[in-house]
Amino acid sequence: MEKRKYIKKVALLGEGAVGKTSLVRRYVLDVFSDDYIQTFGAKVTKKVLEMESVELTMMIWDILGQKSNSSLHSTYYSGSNGALLVFDLTRPETLEAIPRWLDDLKKVTGNIPFILVANKADLHKEIAQERMDQISSQLNTTMMFTSAKNGTGVDEAFMQLSLKMMGGV
Repeated sequence: MEKRKYIKKVALLGEGAVGKTSLVRRYVLDVFSDDYIQTFGAKVTKKVLEMESVELTMMIWDILGQKSNSSLHSTYYSGSNGALLVFDLTRPETLEAIPRWLDDLKKVTGNIPFILVANKADLHKEIAQERMDQISSQLNTTMMFTSAKNGTGVDEAFMQLSLKMMGGV
């Protein structure tokens, strides 16, 4: 029996330099570079997942993290089926900005599945676990720890979001 095929748009959101581009590169290409590459606009990368009876093509939109360009963000959010909200464990202000990113996203997409991603888990964290739990609870979502550098949790975060988008397929 032929697999059902779906195409879903995934948005990666969060402040600049939290590791969104590195997460995409680790997930899709299984590579990492310490070089900081600022995203201008949005970069779209494709990843095909073979699930039980489904072939899921994820169009991953790596959206620039500079809020000065927020007028562009609504254009990039349009049509998103899911999102990873990424913050940097070494920079507390990036976690504090997450609710604003989510509010901006929801204004365009309504309620879509999303996961909170605590990136740079390979480094010394500067954010108390209690604060992360508070934000995760406030947003009513799952939080996952990732490291684009060593790959920890990256596949799992994208897989969890995929399952949420597909209704648990």
